[in-house]
Amino acid sequence: MDNYQSIKISSLAEEDRPREKLLLKGKSALTDAELIAILIGSGTKALSAVDLAKHILSSVDYDLANLAKMSIKDLQQFKGIGEAKAISIVSALELGRRRKNTEPQKKFKITSSGDVYNLMKPEMLDEQVELFYTLLLNRANQVIKKVLISQGGTSATIADPKLIFKAALEHRASSLILVHNHPSGNLKPSQADIRLTKKMVEVGKNLELSVLDHLIFTDVGYFSFADEALI
Repeated sequence: MDNYQSIKISSLAEEDRPREKLLLKGKSALTDAELIAILIGSGTKALSAVDLAKHILSSVDYDLANLAKMSIKDLQQFKGIGEAKAISIVSALELGRRRKNTEPQKKFKITSSGDVYNLMKPEMLDEQVELFYTLLLNRANQVIKKVLISQGGTSATIADPKLIFKAALEHRASSLILVHNHPSGNLKPSQADIRLTKKMVEVGKNLELSVLDHLIFTDVGYFSFADEALI
């Protein structure tokens, strides 16, 4: 360890510091040592956090599987690694193990307005107040997330375009579908529904986020702007 060359993180160029590098270039740009350095936060007087992380990794031949087998006490044998830092490393590796063992959920793909109607039944069926949702989709038309935008009274709710597109941008959606219910059972879109749809389509074009449809949901059926060539 005494012969291990080191430099302090604070003296590195900004793009070489692990936290800053993650923000600038993304998590995939970081080495294993840099990721561990973020977990432990600081090194010792002799070693930077990155150097200390490299030293720990070298002890297991840079094999993360072997690192995951180390106990808190094992990690505490390294100078600069106290109980709190050891717990951080063990916890992070345990999360990675659990994620690997978790079966990824298959995303629901939208192929028709009927798919949207069936997907929204758990949220909207038998509702007595008006709800406004947006479905965020990826490039394959798979649902990334259902987002409740607003909840109103028995006859109207307010859909703020800023909130809708903010959600879409935050989740990196490629397109979206608007859905709101009419508790009255009336399938006919109101003038406000038509104006909002037109506005949303125009805003979406400017942001390169396609509004694929606007569905009016009732317990007995639905109205699709796309099916009626109104979008």
